[in-house]
Amino acid sequence: MNDASAATAATAVATAVGTDEADAGFTLRRRLAWRRMPGVIKGCICIGVVLALAALFAPWVAPHDPVQTQILLKLKAPLGMEGYETGHWLGTDQLGRDLLSRCIHGIRVSVGIALLGLIVSAVVGTLAGLVSGLVGGWVDRVVMMVVDVFITVPFLLLVLVGIAAFGSDIPVLILLVGLARWETYARIVRGQVLQVREMPFIEASRALGASTTWIAVKHVLPNIASPLIVLLTLNFPSILLLESSLSFLGIGVQPPTASLGRMVGDGRDHLIFAWWVAVAPALVIVTITFIVQMLGDWLRDVLDVKVDD
Repeated sequence: MNDASAATAATAVATAVGTDEADAGFTLRRRLAWRRMPGVIKGCICIGVVLALAALFAPWVAPHDPVQTQILLKLKAPLGMEGYETGHWLGTDQLGRDLLSRCIHGIRVSVGIALLGLIVSAVVGTLAGLVSGLVGGWVDRVVMMVVDVFITVPFLLLVLVGIAAFGSDIPVLILLVGLARWETYARIVRGQVLQVREMPFIEASRALGASTTWIAVKHVLPNIASPLIVLLTLNFPSILLLESSLSFLGIGVQPPTASLGRMVGDGRDHLIFAWWVAVAPALVIVTITFIVQMLGDWLRDVLDVKVDD
């Protein structure tokens, strides 16, 4: 095929793809319209926005200092129960610290670590999948071999080794949490790339002399964005639970910094007489994971072109 024929083919393919993308974009915008959202999804979005704003502006929203101890106010009951102390709506913990303030700051810490770790995991896995799928050959075999090794090694063992070697500071925790599930992104992205790279518009770009990097950024990533977005939302709850589990075991965020998992761990010895110390942060974790999981399921249905409008 000469240059003129390649240019003509590329123009025709680009026109067809552009039309399809415009139609798909219109359909997607209509599905994402607020008035077409189910009531449950609207409620989840509203609650999620409130929690996000509370966490973002935690120093100004929290009614008390989350690390200030008041032994005389320890294990005070929440609002509506006998022993309630004015101003402490969710009660206090074993050191007299306000649980509402600690939950607000705990959302900021736990969700922040989980979110940044999720971004690290997604970026590493996506890059690995793109390189493996587009380059192929021995590079593909090496990347997939590394993925298989990470799948077989217990993640908790890696975390323990990392914490023993580098400590349990928050940046270290973010990087360690970022190691979780990156191989999942690599496998899924590689599979998507293997499908997309055989499409006509990719062949047309190659015929016009486009580089592998240009093809990856301009053509491949936009076509695999939908499954990536769904995967991010579906993986976030498990990453948040992972961070909470590490803090619950005492190898995550260290006191006096407020962390939801750490708060649940601190309250496990008081479940009989002061159940709210553990239940309050546990309910926050359940609420956040439920909201993100519902949004993930909804996005999966919305972005699936096979689902009737």
